[in-house]
Amino acid sequence: MPGLTVTQAWTTTNVLNTKLELDNQIAKGMKAEVAADFIPSSKDVGGKLNLSFKQPNFHARAFFDLMKGPTANIDAVLGREGFLVGAEAGYDVQKAAITRYAAAVGYTVPQYSAAITASNNLSVFSAAYYHKVNSEVEAGAKATWDSKGSNNVGLEVAGKWRLDPTSFAKAKVNDRGVASLAYNVLLRSGVTVGAGISLDTQKLNESAHKVGTHFEFNG
Repeated sequence: MPGLTVTQAWTTTNVLNTKLELDNQIAKGMKAEVAADFIPSSKDVGGKLNLSFKQPNFHARAFFDLMKGPTANIDAVLGREGFLVGAEAGYDVQKAAITRYAAAVGYTVPQYSAAITASNNLSVFSAAYYHKVNSEVEAGAKATWDSKGSNNVGLEVAGKWRLDPTSFAKAKVNDRGVASLAYNVLLRSGVTVGAGISLDTQKLNESAHKVGTHFEFNG
């Protein structure tokens, strides 16, 4: 059948996975995926149904766990001329109750973007702003407020500097006085090395700081 893909695999943990994908057959822009898991040793069976629908200014997804609950998680985003509106919700069929929900609005253009989100059942609010100053400098800030927690507003400010075509540095500081610095450099094609440090400026004499490095190899 055109547009139908069937994939089966037997994992090293003795789990049989079967996946059926149907793309652009139910409707243009819609993809349906059915995934089943079977464990012969325990006879346990798992089943999930995932749906996605994508159009130029609209994108929606639905994830159903058919064996646990069943439960459903749904999200959708609507965009037009840089403006974005999105929402997500979780639903438990057995309990006949909405388990979680969130919403967000935003605006984005190539030079900057801004967003306001309300998560954790509309109890945690955050506002974020990103600005690409030029090809070498980027900056961002974020404020978060938990209406069910303390009245304090969490703040973060960050920046990224392109030092040359092969390296860049990043810095971030929050309202708790934790400052982070990172440096990445492309040593040669496919090899990147980075180093970072996190300092608690309010506990400089304590062992509350972190230092790390990483290597990345791409073939």
